[in-house]
Order: sequence, then structure tokens, then C-alpha cells
Amino acid sequence: MHTVSQHARVLFLLPAWLMAIAISIPIVATLLAVAEPQGPIWEHLQETVLQEYVLNSLALMALTGAISLVLGVGTGWLIGACSFKGRKTLSWLLMLPLAAPAYIVAYVYTDLFEVSGPVLTALRSLLSLDVGELPLPSIRTLPGAAILLSLVLYPYIYLLSRNSFSGRSGAQFDAARVLGHGPYSAFFRIALPASRPAILGGLALVLMETLADFGVVSYFSVPTFSTGIFRTWLGLGDATAALRLAAFMLLFVIMLVVLEERNRRGTADSSDLTQASQINLTGAKAGLAVTACLVPVILGFAIPLTTLLIYASEHLQQSSSADFFRMTVNSVSLALTASVTITLIAWLLAYTKRLHPSPLNHSLIRVSTIGYSLPGILLAVALLRPLGAVNHWLVDIWPNSTDAIFTGGVLLLLYAYVCRFLTVAYQALESGFTSISTDLDAAARTLGATTLGLTWRIHLPLLKPSILGACLLVFVDVMRELPATLILRPFNFNTLATHVYRFASDERLSEASLAAVLIVIVGVIPVVLLQRSGSSRATLGA
Repeated sequence: MHTVSQHARVLFLLPAWLMAIAISIPIVATLLAVAEPQGPIWEHLQETVLQEYVLNSLALMALTGAISLVLGVGTGWLIGACSFKGRKTLSWLLMLPLAAPAYIVAYVYTDLFEVSGPVLTALRSLLSLDVGELPLPSIRTLPGAAILLSLVLYPYIYLLSRNSFSGRSGAQFDAARVLGHGPYSAFFRIALPASRPAILGGLALVLMETLADFGVVSYFSVPTFSTGIFRTWLGLGDATAALRLAAFMLLFVIMLVVLEERNRRGTADSSDLTQASQINLTGAKAGLAVTACLVPVILGFAIPLTTLLIYASEHLQQSSSADFFRMTVNSVSLALTASVTITLIAWLLAYTKRLHPSPLNHSLIRVSTIGYSLPGILLAVALLRPLGAVNHWLVDIWPNSTDAIFTGGVLLLLYAYVCRFLTVAYQALESGFTSISTDLDAAARTLGATTLGLTWRIHLPLLKPSILGACLLVFVDVMRELPATLILRPFNFNTLATHVYRFASDERLSEASLAAVLIVIVGVIPVVLLQRSGSSRATLGA
């Protein structure tokens, strides 16, 4: 191992220490709120809605997880273990729903299926019925939210299960078939259990995203932890009660993180294995396989995007308005600033681990990168409380100061983005560093290279793809982020995401369609990256 001066090690250890402290602030603030005396609002929440928040959150996670498992495992098996015409094209089409934020998909389907929407209007016209004579269940329910979330989140399970089925578990399936097992027996008794770690890892990610969702449950008026925290903080004005709710939410998050970590250790790396032989599907079976793969793509991506494009074509004049231009600039500038800042911090953390891979540093970096598991609504509320206290302290020291950067503003918003999305960039950079042999560092130092020279001449050229990938992934995530932006943004500061939320909440989706189209199109970028890399956001972010 090459030698590094103590000064250089401390220089690179410092970011890890600072980030661990910074990201632990919302966690500590949330846990400390539990020890504070109960107020009347918290007692009221306990008596009225707390049980409903818990049960609805659990029910939403259970339904979304079950539907996502069916879609993800089913399509993963068809693409990973079977061969049929169109399979290669479908393998990346099935990832496209990740590009559409769940809240935008929910807005689109609600608009399509409302009483005066195009779907029911067309059905009444076809059946010659009057308004009210075609009663259908409302989509704005908990099961409706679960279905729409599943259409967007199933690719997490699909991608991990696909890779598993095409690798080690697929080879075990072949062996079972040779030993006389039928296709169904071999699948359920051999291939599926062998892929369990990968499938459960993807399921953990789906459940994390479901728990973190705010846009869908808020729009559908489904009481969950996310909506409860938001209403308690902004509606009832009780920060302590909101943080107590966040503490309950944090317990769910911790359990999911533990589940994901355990299953990540158990997931077999099949990259070095010979691909298993595939089941050749022809005729009607091939047609059914294509249909089964196309349905989630059409429902989760094609219909929402097509609908938004139609609406946007009717409101093209918005693109020339000053407000729309300002929102676009706000979103892009925030995303660019956050992506560059977060990627730089991620590089420092990854390099710290490379220079000094001690158990302490591993622990610090693990704490620093736990933010992606924390829902945006939890981060926003948990950051405002302690930083608000710091702001009051600063005002006491400088009474003439009117700045409130610690209670709201762009800096605080960027701080929340760093806490939330550092993991995305770190995993990409850490993976890039892993591919660079430490022998190369040792050889460069033997030839007299300094730390700066080694970084500039050796690491940066080799890390360019990882750095670009990290920047793009963070850029897209910031463009889509809703709850943290909604709470922490400066007054009268709108982004494309908050613009879509505001207009869709007022049932004016058509006026928000152009902004929604931009968000969805930008979201295609990481999907393309994931397909080319053959990995998943599971390995990049959660």
C-alpha cells in the first residue's frame, strides 16, 4: 500500500467527519424530539390519527410491494431466463417507468379517469350513457396509490431479479431441469429461492420509496407518515409533534435499511458466471411474453408521457412566459450546483476510504451516506428545528442581521440535497475507485507523484465516466425532488417540481404539463446510464 503523509490523510478525513456530523443532525434531532414533553397536539394525534398513519403506511407498503413483486419478478424472469423476439428492446423499455416521478403519473391518471375526463367521457359516449350512469371506483384511494406507485417502482425489482435469473440462479435452474424437474417446479423450488437476496434487495428499495412518497399520497388524500408530518408542521405549527411522527417514520426506515444491507451481502455477483441457457419461446407463448412486458411499460411510462405531450402541445405558449423560464432556470441552476457540490464531496469521501480504509472511516462514510434512505419530508422537518435554533443564536449575536439562511433559503435547500443524494454520487465514485488498482497509485508515488499529481494525472482521467454518471444521477434526482424543495425553498421561489405540484393540486394539470414533460424527459438520462452499465440504482443509491 502506498504511503500518504499524516497531513494528507487528515485533509481527506475531514470531509468524512464533517459529512457524518452534518447528516447525523436530522437523525439526532428526530430522536431527541421523542424525549421532549408531550404537548396537547401530540396527545391529540395519538388519540385520533397516529394509528391511521401507521396502518395506512404499512398497508401502502404491503400493497405496493406485492404488486411490484409480481411485475418485477415476472418481467425479470421473462427477460433474464427466456428468449423471444423483441426481448432485447423490452429489456431496456421495462426500465423507462423509473423516469416518470410517481406524483406525475398519479396526476395524469387522476385527470384521465375523473368524471369529466377523457376515459369516462369516451365510455359514456360509446355506451350512450349520461353522467353518473357509469360508476367506477375512484382512483384516489390507497389501493389506487399502491397501483400507481408499483407502476413506477417495479423496475428496482425487475433489474435485480433479471440479473440474478440470467446468472447463478439461471444456471441452477438448468441443473434442476437436467435432474428431471419440470419448468414450474424448477422455477419455484430452485430459481426463485436462489434469487431471493436480489429480489428482497429490490423490494427493500421499493418499500423505502413508498414510505418516502409525498406527492401521490398527498394528492390522493391518503393519511400516511409523509402527509402527517407535513400537516403537523405547516398546518398545526407544532415542530415537536412533527418530529415525533418523523421518529416513527425513522424506525421504519432503519428496519428497511437493515433489510437491504443484509440482502446486499447475500446477493451473489453473477458478472463472472457463464450466462445460463435461455428458454426459447415461440408462437403464442412469445406473444404472451411480449404482452406481459409491454403492459407495465405502457401503463407506467407511455400513457403518462403521451398524455402530457398532448396537454403540453395545447399550452406551448407557456414555454415563452417569463415565469416558466424563471422556474426552469431555478430548477437547472439548483440541480447543477447540487450535482457539482455533491459529486465533489462524494469524491473526497471515496478517496478518503481509498487512502485510509479503517473501520472508523467505514463507519463515518456509512453514516454520511445514509441520507438517501431518509425521506425528503423527514429531512426537511428535522433540519429546520436545530438550524432554526442556530439562526436564533446568530441573531442574538448580531441583532442587526436579518439573514435567515438557517431557517429557509437556497443554502439550506442545498444542504438538504447533500444529505439526501450524497449516496447516489458516492456509490458511483466508490465503484470507479474500486476499478483503479492501488498498485497504480504505488507506482506513481514511487516515481515521485504528489497527491495532487496522482489525482490530476491518474485518477481524474480514469474516473471521468464515474464522475459524469454521478453528476447526471444527482442532477436528475434534484430536478424531481418534491417534499424537501416544497418546504425549504425560499419564498416565491418555484421549481418545475413545485410548479407541477401546485397546478396539479388545483386540478390544472394541463397548465403544468410542459414542466412535467421536462422532468420526465430528464429522468430518462439515468435509465439510459443504468441500462448501459448493467447495474441498478440499487447499487448506486440506496
